[in-house]
Amino acid sequence: MTIRVIIVDDQAMVRAGFAALLSAQADIDVVGEAPDGREGVRVSRSVHPDVVLMDVRMPEMDGLAAARELLNPPMGVVHRPKVLMLTTFDVDDYVYEALRAGASGFLLKDAPPADLIAAVRIVAAGEALLAPSVTRRLIADFAQQRPAPRRNRALRLRGLTPRETEVLELIAHGLSNQEIADQLVVAEQTVKTHIGRILSKLALRDRAQAVIFAYESGLVTPGDASA
Repeated sequence: MTIRVIIVDDQAMVRAGFAALLSAQADIDVVGEAPDGREGVRVSRSVHPDVVLMDVRMPEMDGLAAARELLNPPMGVVHRPKVLMLTTFDVDDYVYEALRAGASGFLLKDAPPADLIAAVRIVAAGEALLAPSVTRRLIADFAQQRPAPRRNRALRLRGLTPRETEVLELIAHGLSNQEIADQLVVAEQTVKTHIGRILSKLALRDRAQAVIFAYESGLVTPGDASA
């Protein structure tokens, strides 16, 4: 199945370069471009892409506001694409907020071409693009700025089994599936099954939201970030 993509970036050369690279892939079709967030929302609702590559900083409407528009649409709008944020910085407060809004992850704009192609495929498949190293940096830089734990989220944790709670905590510490499997002495597929159940029970979209949920529920705290 072909992955439909639109590219939202205020730099024409960036859009052209990404479009040329992605269009050369047999399984990816670039179906639209936009120079700012507002136009990106309009194009997305017109062509219904699977994935939106969204720059963080743009005129008219920045990537964060546009991501919120796409991921939390008004009544009557049913299409919700996956959103992959593009940034020139490896940690950006806008990106953290975008993950909270439901974006599937982020990618550095100067990442190798192969990483961009892989990122589109990963996000289109419903996975979160949030590498363990990125998770750790997000935790270290932003978790201390978050509000106090939300009681309703803490209550939702009670629906998890002890093993699922343990897996969620390890995700929040930035461990990969294989690292979690090694620590718990189970198969990686077992970890994937646990993660699927966690996301389902907590009504979370992906791994990125799971990390945020773990901190906002109080399951883990910023002081645990180096664990």
